[in-house]
Amino acid sequence: MITKKETSGTKSSANQEGGVLTMYYVGIDISKYKHDCFIQNENGEVIFNTFTFSNNNEGFAFLLERLKSLDQSQKIKIGLEATGHYGDNLKPFLEQNGYDFMEINPLLISNFISANSLRRTKTDKADSQSISLYLMTVEYKPYPVKSYHIQSLKSLTRTRENLIKERSKYLIRITNVLDKIFPEYKPFFKENLKSATCMYILNKYLTPQKISRMNRESYNKMSKQLRHTISYARFTTLRNLAKNTVGTSDDIYLFELESLLEIYKTINNKIQDIEDKIIQEYRQTNSHIHTIKGISEVSAAGIYAEFGGVHNFMNPNQMLAFAGLESSRYQSGQENFKGHMVKHGSGHLRQIIMNVVDTFALNNPVIYDYQLKKIKEGKHWRVAQTHVARKLVRIIFYLEKSHTF
Repeated sequence: MITKKETSGTKSSANQEGGVLTMYYVGIDISKYKHDCFIQNENGEVIFNTFTFSNNNEGFAFLLERLKSLDQSQKIKIGLEATGHYGDNLKPFLEQNGYDFMEINPLLISNFISANSLRRTKTDKADSQSISLYLMTVEYKPYPVKSYHIQSLKSLTRTRENLIKERSKYLIRITNVLDKIFPEYKPFFKENLKSATCMYILNKYLTPQKISRMNRESYNKMSKQLRHTISYARFTTLRNLAKNTVGTSDDIYLFELESLLEIYKTINNKIQDIEDKIIQEYRQTNSHIHTIKGISEVSAAGIYAEFGGVHNFMNPNQMLAFAGLESSRYQSGQENFKGHMVKHGSGHLRQIIMNVVDTFALNNPVIYDYQLKKIKEGKHWRVAQTHVARKLVRIIFYLEKSHTF
């Protein structure tokens, strides 16, 4: 329970100032099993010294009790560190109870602490106080009440990203086994084991012996089932390679290959299911990112979810900083130059953007010419990609802000 001593001065602040708006600054340090909170007013008066509440229903109720004890007619500013998914339950709880909040990059808090103290002290209790102090120094930009849908979309896109990484690992393991059983197979498909024809033949025939016995009927069945397949001439070449392979048909290797293919197929099907769900969720948003040529709906959904909507940003430079795509800058005396790309932003977002820059450039002649211009200026291909990525972010900003496409 909250004692009178703890709340003394809380509701009287506004009265003492003749109705002048009093600000409460609530700093919450997020962690996995519990959170730490510190509350003060604009005069630096401690309303509630650092207290801990559990990441459960009882803990949230305790926090709400303390927030409700504040003068509700006054402004309550709440700051949370953006610490992944650990705060995903607290954020909707605050929204449901009528409290907005501002998410803060942990790096900003760390820099703020370093700038205000020479001590190397880091504790959750100290961090909650630092967050509260930091809130006093910056413009308060509350997180919009829309987190449920975007958080779901973000979770889906990140799950897809993780599954794609897992699929790649199994593809490498399949390659390693194939190098023992049928080493000529992957080079025949130009190192592209993911092709539909390649996987069809592996799953249906598995061994070089069975592949060598494929006939015209086998080819016709494959052609009917797949949209695009190899020519009959190449089909015959593959069959001959199977007949003369130097691979070893060991039962253990075959069992391993069959098991890996089964797991790969399961992951691949699950990725497709998730992509269908991502598209379904994305189409419920008011985003226009997918209208940019070269950007698929799945990639657009990932970009939209990671940014959390453009309404969080005042200008494209803030979006570039959030994505870690801005250039570092050094200025001292007569020296003034830009350095390497700063990578302090969202790694997930940066990866999605860098993955689509090539298709974006190929589908937009003006952007493609711009990329070539950078390369002709002596920029490395990867650096030219970064310039294109910045162009893309600026286009996204103006497209979403103006709701044009």
